[in-house]
Amino acid sequence: MRSVIVCLFCLIALATGAQQTSSQEQPKLVVGIVVDQMRQEYLYRFAPKFGEGGFKRLMNQGFMLKNAHYNYAPTVTGPGHASVYTGTTPAIHGIIGNDFYDKETRKTVNCVEDARYKPVGNAEGNGDVSPWRMLSSTISDELKLSTQKRSKVIGISIKDRGAVLPAGHTPNGAYWYDGKTGKFITSTYYMAKLPEWVEKFNKQNLADKYLSQEWKTYYPIDQYTESGPDESPYEGKLRGKDKPSFPYNLSELRKTNGNFELLTYTPFSNDYIMDMVKASLAGESLGQDEWTDFLAISFSATDYLGHLLGPNAVEVEDMYIRLDKNIEDLLTTLDTKVGAQNYTVFLTADHAVADVPQYLIDNKIPAGYYSERNVRANLEAYLLNFFPGREVIENMSNEQIFLRSGAFGNDPRSSGIDLLIVTELITKYMMATRGVANVYSENTLRLANFGEAGLKGMVARGYNPKRSGDIIVVLEPGWFDATRIQGTTHGSPYSYDTHVPVIFFGKGIKQGSSVQYHPITDIAPTLSVLLKIKFPNGCTGQPIGELFE
Repeated sequence: MRSVIVCLFCLIALATGAQQTSSQEQPKLVVGIVVDQMRQEYLYRFAPKFGEGGFKRLMNQGFMLKNAHYNYAPTVTGPGHASVYTGTTPAIHGIIGNDFYDKETRKTVNCVEDARYKPVGNAEGNGDVSPWRMLSSTISDELKLSTQKRSKVIGISIKDRGAVLPAGHTPNGAYWYDGKTGKFITSTYYMAKLPEWVEKFNKQNLADKYLSQEWKTYYPIDQYTESGPDESPYEGKLRGKDKPSFPYNLSELRKTNGNFELLTYTPFSNDYIMDMVKASLAGESLGQDEWTDFLAISFSATDYLGHLLGPNAVEVEDMYIRLDKNIEDLLTTLDTKVGAQNYTVFLTADHAVADVPQYLIDNKIPAGYYSERNVRANLEAYLLNFFPGREVIENMSNEQIFLRSGAFGNDPRSSGIDLLIVTELITKYMMATRGVANVYSENTLRLANFGEAGLKGMVARGYNPKRSGDIIVVLEPGWFDATRIQGTTHGSPYSYDTHVPVIFFGKGIKQGSSVQYHPITDIAPTLSVLLKIKFPNGCTGQPIGELFE
């Protein structure tokens, strides 16, 4: 009898040990980092100025994909964040742009706009938001579901969409920067009042502290040989500055640049994000129990500054040098607070960025500027020759053309023929327009093979039949819609906008790299395998095999 009891205790001990071992296989915390508008090339070009504990630690000790790309267009912030976390593209998750024309309401909407909810933290802030337009689940949602909501999920960003979309539909909180007050706010979608730790954090008024200083280069400016000249005709400038060059007296510039909104153009915005990250680690006790938690971080200042100045600016390089210090600070904090063997990090970007077209033109590289407003006016005048008195185009935005509903009458036979005719007329006209590479109709994209290669495949994967336009226009490489030659943007299906970093680091990640092509949609299913949870429900990506070989 005694031996039976001893054996029973042995079995219980073995079972308990197995359960503990199993739970320890997963990290206590997953940290997702999205750097807004970061090129893969920045990791190489700015490497001489990086320390050993930030980007280099991730690259040298983690696993880096050197050939990771967005596999759709438009390559912009909202779709990018949604695609990283859902493991699919706008064709399925439905986030087709940052702002896009809504066919039902017939007005332009923001991708996280939701009038059913109100701001929390500032009644006049941009808090009427939720993730409801994102039609599929995220990796963070699936983690919550797999643990019966015991896991905690927090999203933090300067931009609302950078916090809302990664955090998913079921988080414990999502927080973003309010440019009117310099504090972090949220939405009633998540909670009725800010947690005590957020209130305490906001009372420090750190935005004021950061905006009371001067921004100078981290190193002597003559060492910034990886960038162009500090003063360049291709760079925009902040209001109140005579020229786009160092130094930047922030306490003066905030008077003419929206006060607290100025912070978003400076590297101190990333410092502020890091302050909030540290507060969230403590305030939510992230990574402190047996259930895996998820912290989604998005650094936005790189995008604000990048649009204004372009990828060759000294200011952009200085921001990445300082962001490298932020990454080092984050990893050191995680080592201390969670444990060096207890967390997993991935780092990527929501898109990359184009060179300034005028800079390319001046260096004899094909590029140019396209005016959607002028093209629409000329196109409408052209269509009146064939459809006198009819307004055929309802909206033209984001290189998409929405045809006016009911413009061709109620008779399906005649309206169908007219629709075919107008689609062909628009296609022929746009193909003859300077700077246009190709034009795709709704019917062509709806019936396209999801795995199709080339431009057509890129557009098809970014096309949602219920939300996207009737006709999609793709510009030639180096072209974009702009009214001035300073600054740059992104959104195209070309490699300068699609090629972004993807690095995995920490628990469960082996050291190494791969030059095999991987779409950005492979991040979420890879995390699903690492965490041993279900793939997001719209996932079309595949786990990264090299990580598991």
